[in-house]
Amino acid sequence: MGSISDPSKLKPNPRLSLFSTLPPIPADEPFSVNGAYLSDTHPQKVNLGIGVYRTSTGNPWPLNVVEEAESRIYDARNKDRHEYLSIQGDREFLNLASDLVFGFDSTTSPQIRDRVTSVQTVSGTGANRLGAELLSRHIRPKTVWIPNPTWANHHTIWDLAGVPEKSYPYYDAQKKKFNYIGTMESLSKAQKNDVVILHACAHNPTGADPTPTQWESIARLCAERGLIPFFDLAYQGFASGDAAQDAWAIRHFFGLELEFCVAQSFSKNFGLYGQRVGALHVVSFPSLDKNTAAGGVGGDILANLCHLVRGEYSMAPRGGAEIVRTVLGDAELRGRWYEDLGVMSTRIQDMRRALYGELVRLGTPGSWEHVLDQVCSALILRDIVS
Repeated sequence: MGSISDPSKLKPNPRLSLFSTLPPIPADEPFSVNGAYLSDTHPQKVNLGIGVYRTSTGNPWPLNVVEEAESRIYDARNKDRHEYLSIQGDREFLNLASDLVFGFDSTTSPQIRDRVTSVQTVSGTGANRLGAELLSRHIRPKTVWIPNPTWANHHTIWDLAGVPEKSYPYYDAQKKKFNYIGTMESLSKAQKNDVVILHACAHNPTGADPTPTQWESIARLCAERGLIPFFDLAYQGFASGDAAQDAWAIRHFFGLELEFCVAQSFSKNFGLYGQRVGALHVVSFPSLDKNTAAGGVGGDILANLCHLVRGEYSMAPRGGAEIVRTVLGDAELRGRWYEDLGVMSTRIQDMRRALYGELVRLGTPGSWEHVLDQVCSALILRDIVS
């Protein structure tokens, strides 16, 4: 029987590692800043890195309704609570998540609902990644148009999907608002089946959103040029306190019978950052050459999405989705969730007003009205104004 060699006596191996040619990758900036924050011992430090909601003392705020849902789930002692989900995910959760995005209710016809194919994902990042992979493999867009600036992970996701990227000038830094003219001029050059990344509300990182009239023009442009909108919905209800208002653009695009994707996250609006709760919704219209008895286009979309999910992570985690399902599926808890959303969104708006007032009081050079006009974005304002 052989013995384990003493590592100190092993001779150096002159061969190069298979991994010696790996390219260096820059550190992820928000998480690097967060690491620096955690290691800093200053008693008055403020975390302006990762976009999470904090109380006035800088602590996390578990939503009241989430804690109630967790108590109910614990008390129920469901014997299946540790079992695998299906590859598609928690279907009741997906139905409720889809209703929240598209405004479906008991009066919505099955034909309308069937335009949406949904799978549970590892939060919004997973939804973006899965949608990018689906489109890259099967639609093969020549270009993905990404707003400048945007959430940095959009670049990583589409780079990994292998789709060439172009940017469109989303933000007018001089006027401090959405660059409508620049956006329309750039996207008018996009080709059929190109993908366009859109932030449904609370654009990250600028907080500058299109008006409803501007959204209507963007939707018409996408329809005329045969583009594929890809909505990133990270702040529904958290942005304005009104879930329907924050989903207005998506519902408008749906009404025009466009085909598009929605990456939905519940990190911000439920405070479930570490639970990684999300969904990808793919909107299509029926194809006459498909067998509707076999599920039609939606059935093919679902099969292909599940194929990708199976090879990536098999199925999404159960716990966070169960919390969201418990809240959205109960009228009382859903009402209390709206109240918690109001608490967060109102406080952020109050802090913006306080910041604006202090900047004006101090005579700070420049115009600061944009602080009031912008909607909360990834970097949530903290209590930096006394």
